[in-house]
Amino acid sequence: MLLLLPASRTIRIVNMTYQRYYFIYRVGVAIAKPYSTRPTLQKMAVASQQSVAKIKPRETLDDVDAANKISDSGVARLKEAVEGRLKADVGNSVDLAGSVVAESVKLGGKAVPLHNAVDPGELEWKEFGGAQLSSLPGHYLMLAKFRLTALVVLSSMGGYVMAPYPLEATTLIGLAVGTGLVSSAANAINQFLEAPFDAQMPRTRNRALVRGLLTPAHAVGFALGSSICGSCILWSFTNPATTALGIANLFLYTSAYTPLKRLTIANTWVGSVVGAIPPLMGWAACSGGSLEAGAWILAGVLYAWQFPHFNALSWNLRQEYSRAGYRMMAVTNPDLCRTTSLRYSIGMIGICLAAPMLDVTTWTFAFDSMPLNLYLTYLSWNFYKEADSRSSRKLFRFTLLHLPLLMLLMIISKKHHSSSSDASGAKEALVSISPISEGMPELKPVIQMESKLVS
Repeated sequence: MLLLLPASRTIRIVNMTYQRYYFIYRVGVAIAKPYSTRPTLQKMAVASQQSVAKIKPRETLDDVDAANKISDSGVARLKEAVEGRLKADVGNSVDLAGSVVAESVKLGGKAVPLHNAVDPGELEWKEFGGAQLSSLPGHYLMLAKFRLTALVVLSSMGGYVMAPYPLEATTLIGLAVGTGLVSSAANAINQFLEAPFDAQMPRTRNRALVRGLLTPAHAVGFALGSSICGSCILWSFTNPATTALGIANLFLYTSAYTPLKRLTIANTWVGSVVGAIPPLMGWAACSGGSLEAGAWILAGVLYAWQFPHFNALSWNLRQEYSRAGYRMMAVTNPDLCRTTSLRYSIGMIGICLAAPMLDVTTWTFAFDSMPLNLYLTYLSWNFYKEADSRSSRKLFRFTLLHLPLLMLLMIISKKHHSSSSDASGAKEALVSISPISEGMPELKPVIQMESKLVS
């Protein structure tokens, strides 16, 4: 089409397209800049230089002779210890080929290594040399946040199993694979956007993008491919409603939750909505796109569970979140953090009681889930009163056990709609239309065949 246009206009269009995409490229470079400068490692180097043990002048040093008698083996052992410590601190991403004891003081012709002395040049970030093919699966698992993605997949499969409809293996597998790919894409985009801030927190500074194991463009390509493949699998093996829920959750996580983390504490509520959508996807995949009361009960369980879970986790990470600029409840409003955890723990009891009332489960689920929910409330109450690392840690660990046990009890107590009642209803429908077939002889063979299948 460009060949049919005048040369000047064609050049103008090409130039405009180039400028537009070059602008997008420059934005990406600006975002990627912290990956190449690594200010955290440079600060580490400066701090280590400031903490160097000060050596007194020769004329005032009482133990010069002792210092001069340091053996070569002692220096070698000290060098190995410092190298091991540095490797642990910077995640094996620093090249320690040179001598770690470069900074030293000459005393009587002997080199005395200074403790914690690190040359800042040794911590300079190196240009990306390309990832090896054999290491890509591990890097992709880090990008996808494998454990979080596994939880999302399991919650969607729980919604599929809980739906009172026939189960199909192909649909269930397609749901699991598609949901996993879409979740992996969302997590990869999240890490791409937050890599400069992840570098400032010990909990996240070993992620693939922070360490430079993958380029930002590679991560975006992985996210794009995963999102497209996951959406196509959901569309092919489930239905449009499930696919729409998956795509909406992808955009909600990357475009709403991720930026809100640095703006307002409302990000926790948005993140809880993100966590509540996977069981809706599973239910919709099994039901053909409809969402009955049981789907919303499951979504309510996942929504309420995330408040005691995440608030307890973030309580011991307040300093890290504050340093990185994340506005979490534990940082900006600690009282609300503790109150919200207790409030939704109590709300979990009401949600589980509503399940048998809405004919989703039997009443045994209400009694079986009560001890779990009461203990969750008890731990949340302790966290509310004491507000220390011990109470928050106990609450967080129990939430990891609480959710799978609660989902298992719900599946065991699932209200099975008997097939006999459905069969009797089908027979009644056939009997009701049988008189009509008397005037239409061509329908008799069809009705006879249907009656055999129903019986």
